[in-house]
Amino acid sequence: QVQLAESGGGLVQPGGSLRLSCAASGITFSYYVMGWYRQAPGKQRELVAVITSGGSTNYVDSVKGRFTISRDNAEKLVYLQMNSLKPEDTAVYYCNAQLGAVNYWGKGTLVTVSL
Repeated sequence: QVQLAESGGGLVQPGGSLRLSCAASGITFSYYVMGWYRQAPGKQRELVAVITSGGSTNYVDSVKGRFTISRDNAEKLVYLQMNSLKPEDTAVYYCNAQLGAVNYWGKGTLVTVSL
């Protein structure tokens, strides 16, 4: 059974930092493109960052220079380091594993950026 379990969300003040983690099980992790998506209230889910099996990364423009995605293939973990957080980063953040037409999703972790 495939499981993606996110952790690390919470309440943080503007300018603060959080690190999200996603633990994967039930997949050959190193084969998959791993990504973080987010969905803010009333908005569509959007891609935040992806990392390929080889370690290449890509980010949505709004987080470039502030967020860093990384992965540990041995431990089947993917991280999202979020710095200089802004109120507009408030959303539920979802972990995604993608291989061809196959997609798996976690249940999400809430990040709230507020005073």
